[in-house]
Amino acid sequence: MRVTLRDLSYHMDFGCYDKDSGEVECYLEIPNPDSVGCIERFATLMSFLLVIITFPFSLFECFKVVQEFERAVIFRLGRLRKGGARGPGLFFVLPCIDTYRKVDLRTVSFDVPPQEVLTRDSVTVAVDAVVYYRIKEPLNAVVRVADYSASTRLLAATTLRNVLGMRDLAQLLSDREAISHMMQASLDEATDPWGVEVERVEIKDVRLPVQLQRAMAAEAEADREARAKIIAAEGEIKASRALKEASLVMIDNPMALQLRYLQSLNTISAEKNSTIIFPFPMDFLKTFIGGPGPSHAQPPIQHL
Repeated sequence: MRVTLRDLSYHMDFGCYDKDSGEVECYLEIPNPDSVGCIERFATLMSFLLVIITFPFSLFECFKVVQEFERAVIFRLGRLRKGGARGPGLFFVLPCIDTYRKVDLRTVSFDVPPQEVLTRDSVTVAVDAVVYYRIKEPLNAVVRVADYSASTRLLAATTLRNVLGMRDLAQLLSDREAISHMMQASLDEATDPWGVEVERVEIKDVRLPVQLQRAMAAEAEADREARAKIIAAEGEIKASRALKEASLVMIDNPMALQLRYLQSLNTISAEKNSTIIFPFPMDFLKTFIGGPGPSHAQPPIQHL
């Protein structure tokens, strides 16, 4: 059994019928939910009459202008007007029944307040960032969210903490660009239903605790000293090898030692020193070390 009642004034069908299980199910069908009722039509007619009566002064209230970077979302008696957002340029509104809201399409930037974040390796850091976004769908930005600017700011702060909580301190300090891209993708996906497009996210500063800064500075200084000692030791090894090769050359050619001696004198004299040390070759002392020559030798003693 099925009973149907139809209201011709509102184009609405209401009825009940029995199901096979013995239950009774009722339904309500509205073929055209966007149809304008009698009250809305009457209010629109009265608004047109008001415009005609107050003409031409009503033109100052009926015609509005939006800039090239703006769009206007119009509501008539609380309902969104068809045709999408108006602008740029001139558009028409009816007094008393039409309201509109301007939406700026330019890129907007804001600073994310410093967030105390606990990294994956249990280090507490304070991180702040800057976010750039713009409105790509004015209707969604007005209809689907109460305040798209405040919502985007809160979501950016939460996303910053969530993304940084999955990284180590070393990754946070070295992979800022990758973290920025990850934040941008996450924010863009979350704000897409609101008609907001996040264009860029940049991490501004990472502040570490003072004790951690001192520990990292001490570690870096120790690493630099260790590298300096290694470099000095490698230099000593190379220098000793070079001296060994030079000594082998001087052994084969004695004049090389004399040339080296003259070069050392030249270097010392160029520095304008008041004292110069002359190394005396030992070959010149062989005559004195070996004793008197044969002419001064004493005759041998004969024994009788």
